[in-house]
Amino acid sequence: MRIPFIKCHGSGNDFPLIDARALALSEADWATLAWLLADRAGPVGGDGLLALVPGDDAHAFGMRMWNTDGSEAETCLNGLRCTARLGFDLLGIDAAQVKLKTSSARVAREEDIAPGVATIRTLVGPNATRAADVGLVGAPDQVLDAPIDGLPNPRRFTAVAMPNPHLVTFVDQVDEAELVALGSWCERRPALIPARANVSFVEQRGPTSLFVRTFERGVGLTDSCGSAMAASVLSAALTGRVPFATPIAVFNRGGMVRGQAEVDTRVLLSGNATFEAEQAVAVDFAAGTLGPVETLRARAAERSAWAAAVAALA
Repeated sequence: MRIPFIKCHGSGNDFPLIDARALALSEADWATLAWLLADRAGPVGGDGLLALVPGDDAHAFGMRMWNTDGSEAETCLNGLRCTARLGFDLLGIDAAQVKLKTSSARVAREEDIAPGVATIRTLVGPNATRAADVGLVGAPDQVLDAPIDGLPNPRRFTAVAMPNPHLVTFVDQVDEAELVALGSWCERRPALIPARANVSFVEQRGPTSLFVRTFERGVGLTDSCGSAMAASVLSAALTGRVPFATPIAVFNRGGMVRGQAEVDTRVLLSGNATFEAEQAVAVDFAAGTLGPVETLRARAAERSAWAAAVAALA
């Protein structure tokens, strides 16, 4: 089967993105496709797989996202911006309500965050702060800047669901070995959190500035995770580190976004939705293999615009 896709990224979080509105695949085939396309050792590579899917009476379109291990995530906010842009382009609209796996989000085009950098705003929530919604078993009803009994790390965490589960801690300096150790422990589906969780270590670099490093569930250590950036903004506001209803600059290894937490726990996130290339590949599902990747259209100008934007942050 020949499958066209767009190689895209949001804040360095890169994905193959498929217009799947007319594509009929089994759930097993979707998991296989995610594993094949997102494999960093393969011809495409990415932090997961995105699919633009049909909407319904309340949603102009939907998004599905699979991690590199083939598991499906509840949401992906960097990926949502890219998927929203494709939906806007195909439908000729500038704003929409988007159906996600277990929730929905409001998305809209926004003024470019930097010259030549297509920018999309997402609004998600209200988000959950109950430990049960995060998937913590036997924890207090809410974990807010507190140690978690049974977690093999003594730091103080805030647990939020965006709706995917996040554990966020604020540190003076990110220790990647410590982050990977805790994230890897969560990946083993311990009794404390059997559905696993995204784990973020966050440095506060100013009154309205955060740097986020994340071990992403089903992916591993990643340069960028949109829902983790949103969870970090919300956690910072819930713990009094940043004010509500105030724009926050959120940086990561992939770039930056603008975030804002509201008192009702909704989070605004604005950032790039960069299309790097339009490509296609032949997929043999039975053999579990990909053919050569064909580039249909390179988006060199968009790549250059994003590179210039990131360079300006240095």
